[in-house]
Amino acid sequence: MKIAQVESLLVDRYLFVRITTDTGITGIGESGAWGFLDASRGAIETFAEYLVGQDPLRIEHHFQMMYRWSHFRGAAIMGAISAIDIALWDIAGKHFGVPSYQLLGGKVRDRARVYCHAYGQTREQLVGACRDAKAAGFTAIGHLTPFLDEPTTVPLFETHAQKMGAAIDAVRQYREAVGNDVDLCIEIHRRLTPHEAVVLARGIEQYHPMFMEDPILPDNMDAMAYVAANSPVPIATGERLHTIFEFEMLLSKNAVQYVRPDVCLCGGITHAKKIAALAEARHVSVVPHNPLSPVSTAACIQIAACCPNFVLQEYPNDAGQTFGGVPPQGAEPLVGASADGEAKRRNSLMNTSLQVEAGFIIIPDAPGIGVELIEGVEQHFPYRRRPLRTRRHLDGSVVDQ
Repeated sequence: MKIAQVESLLVDRYLFVRITTDTGITGIGESGAWGFLDASRGAIETFAEYLVGQDPLRIEHHFQMMYRWSHFRGAAIMGAISAIDIALWDIAGKHFGVPSYQLLGGKVRDRARVYCHAYGQTREQLVGACRDAKAAGFTAIGHLTPFLDEPTTVPLFETHAQKMGAAIDAVRQYREAVGNDVDLCIEIHRRLTPHEAVVLARGIEQYHPMFMEDPILPDNMDAMAYVAANSPVPIATGERLHTIFEFEMLLSKNAVQYVRPDVCLCGGITHAKKIAALAEARHVSVVPHNPLSPVSTAACIQIAACCPNFVLQEYPNDAGQTFGGVPPQGAEPLVGASADGEAKRRNSLMNTSLQVEAGFIIIPDAPGIGVELIEGVEQHFPYRRRPLRTRRHLDGSVVDQ
C-alpha cells in the first residue's frame, strides 16, 4: 500500500487534509492553525511532495521526516503535520479494520465525558446558557468566561476593582445557576496578568471551579508556574503549545494541573499520545483542546479512548448544540443564521460516528477515526478566512480577549 494523493481542502472555517492510497483507502485530518490556514495549506503541499509514494503505515517515521527536515516550527507547520498525522492514523485503522485507538493500546473507557461551550454578550445570556446546558444533560460547561464576550469594536476599560469584582460575582452566578451537579471550566483566554490571575483565583475558589484555563499569555512558562503555585484553583493550559518538548518544560515547572494538547496542532495523534504519557507520569490530567470541526473531535476521542489520565473532552458547538449564542470570534456567521442553525450547518460538512448521551461521547468502534467528509464538501461550504481583528483598550492599545 502506497500513498497516491495528498489533498488540502479549505472548507468553511477549516483546513482538512485528505490522503488517498493506491488501494482506495482514504484518511481525513485537520489543521489547528486557526487564523493561518492558508499558510498551513502551503506546508501540507510541501509535505505532499515527500509523502506521495510512501507507505502510509510508517506513521512515526513520516512524523520524524516532516518535523526534522527543515528545523523550523510554528503553528502553520505543526498544524500541517498534525493534519497529515491524523489522516495516516485514520488510514491505518481502516486498513486493519479497527478504530485508530485500538492500534494505540486499546480503549481504557467506554465513554468520554465532554463539556459544551457557553457564550454570551450579557451576563444574563451566559447564566442562561449554563442552565440550558445543564437541562440538556451536560455535567460540565466550558469556554465559560467570567468576563463578557463583548464585540471587539467596543473599547475596553475597567478599574481593577470593577474587573475583579464583576468576574468573581459572575462565577458565583454560574454556580448558583447549576448547583454542584455541573462542573465549571472557567475560560480566561489569556486576558490577565500573573498577579491578576492569582487575585481572581482566590476570589472564585469558594465556587469550586474545576479549573481556570489560560489565565495568562502562554509565552513565559515561569510566569505560568508562578500563577499555578499561588492559585488555589487548578490551572489548565497548553492549547498554544506545539511540541512534546514545550509540554515537558511546562510540566517540569509544575505550571499546569490539566494539560490541554490540541491534537490538530501539537503533532497529531502521535504526539498527543506522547504528551498524555508525559502528563500521566506527573499525575496531571488531560483535557484535549478542540475548537474545530467534528474531524478534530473524532481525533481527540482516539486519545480519550486510550489514555488513562484523560478526564474531559472539549465539545465545540460546531459539533453539537449551541448555548448562549453564536461565538463572538472568528469568521462572521451567515446573515440571518441562528446559533443552532450555524452549528447544524457546520456539522453537516461530514458524516460522523460520534454520539453524545447524557454528557458523554460513546467511544465509537468505527474503523479509523470514524469521520468522512461529504462529497464535494469544498463546493458546498466555500472557505471563509477568519478576519484579522482584536479588541482595543480605551487608550488605543491592544488587549487580549
